[in-house]
Amino acid sequence: METRQSRCLAGVARRDITPPVGIYHRMWGAATHDRSTGIHRPLTATVLFLQRLPASGDTNSGYSLASARASATPALDGAGDLKVMIAVDHCLMWTTEMNRLLDHVSTATGVARDALIVFFSHTHAAGLMGLERKELPGGDLIEPYLEELALKIAGLVVEARQNLVAATIVYGRGRCGLATHRDYFDEAHGHYVCGFNPTGIADDTVVVGRVAREDNGVVLSTIVNYACHPTTLAWDNTLISPDFVGAMRDVVETATGAPCVFIQGASGDIGPREGFVGDTEVADRNGRQLGYAALATLESLPPAGQEFVYVGPVVSGATIGTWKYRRESTESSVRQSEWKSNTVIVPLKYRRDLPDRTELDQERAKWQDDERAAIAANDLERSRHARAMIERATRRLSRVALLPLGDSYPYPVVVWRIGDAVWVALDGEHYNILQRALRERFPGVPLIIGTLANGSKVWYLPDAESYGLGLYQEEVSVLERGSLETVIETASDAIRRLLMEQ
Repeated sequence: METRQSRCLAGVARRDITPPVGIYHRMWGAATHDRSTGIHRPLTATVLFLQRLPASGDTNSGYSLASARASATPALDGAGDLKVMIAVDHCLMWTTEMNRLLDHVSTATGVARDALIVFFSHTHAAGLMGLERKELPGGDLIEPYLEELALKIAGLVVEARQNLVAATIVYGRGRCGLATHRDYFDEAHGHYVCGFNPTGIADDTVVVGRVAREDNGVVLSTIVNYACHPTTLAWDNTLISPDFVGAMRDVVETATGAPCVFIQGASGDIGPREGFVGDTEVADRNGRQLGYAALATLESLPPAGQEFVYVGPVVSGATIGTWKYRRESTESSVRQSEWKSNTVIVPLKYRRDLPDRTELDQERAKWQDDERAAIAANDLERSRHARAMIERATRRLSRVALLPLGDSYPYPVVVWRIGDAVWVALDGEHYNILQRALRERFPGVPLIIGTLANGSKVWYLPDAESYGLGLYQEEVSVLERGSLETVIETASDAIRRLLMEQ
């Protein structure tokens, strides 16, 4: 049995990116607060810098820093030779804020923008860092915070690059029951709600990667790829928090002594069974559940550079079949160093009923008038409902305002293969069937499937069967029915081509 692994240069760096207490925090329509009041757990940004091994095959650690310095110009830092994963504890960023961040980091580090991939943990308790909210209470802190965040991430990219060493990533698959389906039909009220559905299907796969130095086996980082909306904490919570991701990292990092990189999977219709609460202990409990599952998988991983082979029978009370680890073949080692990358741009049709900005401005103004009237009448329930509808209209404005002109969106499907593993980076929030379908089609291939990659410009991508049911995810989507299926087929074709090239 061959060990599924990647061989490359790897460097990692981590920093605290917790916003100041008092920054605008409200992103739930039902919330009654605007500013954060404290910190549950710190937010972090972690950079995992992966680069192709030198063609000479010289993988000693002395190569790494010299190579990094030698390729310091943007012309040499194309996305085909390296990928810089930036795991960030925020929900997401809108188009303007995302472009500013990527442009700054690329310019400051000399790394091509196409090589930078921000994977948002998607915590809903960090605050929504949109510049359209700068006039709201605590909103004046958003722009300075984003400027500081860009400086910190650029510094992390430089630091991770300086730390580059020859490394091996060994992959494994485990199971965790934290994630559950969350499209629930409320029979009493006759419509769908976004909440725990005990009869729904959810992928419980947790994919882990152990990134370790080739020369001494020291663990540099761990990768945890899992699909579950970080919506444990909701409108009653006023604390800045990474939600369950924070406790998960704490469990894994305490055991491994290395930074844990969390990559959110296809969780558009997936969330924790116990969620939408204000109790931070529930978030920690959810995180420990995933952390222990990740640790169990890490403990099951084979040694790097080895394969598990059948040795033969031993006659005892029974005839025993024995196996042992042995050094892998040179052919396997070469294959695990191969690096292929591809980005496919597929046009996805906009919804025909997509509202224009004028309509949304009018809708928001109507609800703002209603909120003022409710406050004047001391009608708390009505004012709370109006605030929720204002929030919905504001988000819809943010979605529509910066979409490219035309009848379709040029959607990037980014895939790359490092040795035995294939990584997939996708914009938006995809229904869970995406990763179930890809893993069914490529059962023996370690797949790291990351969504909310560089933001969510297209928002939700429900499956075709979920359209017309009155779901929240369809209401806020901007793409036509069938778009998710197109993405699945495009990603499948791209992965298949990469695997055929090995």
